[in-house]
Amino acid sequence: MAKQRGRINALVGTLIVLAGCSAIAQNGESFKARLSTVPVDATMLSTVAGSGSLKAVLAGNKLTITGSFEGLRSPALRASLHIGPQKGIRGPAVHDLTVTKEKTGGVSGSLDLASSEVEDLRNGRLYVQIDSERAPEGNLWGWILR
Repeated sequence: MAKQRGRINALVGTLIVLAGCSAIAQNGESFKARLSTVPVDATMLSTVAGSGSLKAVLAGNKLTITGSFEGLRSPALRASLHIGPQKGIRGPAVHDLTVTKEKTGGVSGSLDLASSEVEDLRNGRLYVQIDSERAPEGNLWGWILR
């Protein structure tokens, strides 16, 4: 009887440890971004508008992004994750995200990052860009930071 009780206690203890490890893996590293306009020239002032925010969680090499935006002058076309050579400098798109194709909506994605992209994330070189009908080269940008 004592042996059986000991085995049950050991099993319960193992399950508690596994549940705790799972919760830590699900929580992962937290990041956030503020989405804002960055007009490149005066002609863009009439086409770009809006704001938003997002949260990102890195668990292993899986990056999960959820956020929202509002106030675009035209419906969103697409959203993507970009890598810049350094924070604040634009770079190429590397992953597509899901975006509501409206003036107000959400942006999300669950991405498997390469190890170099994980390093880029931790060093502040990743950003989200939302393009809209009137600003197809970028309406909102947000650098993903801790």
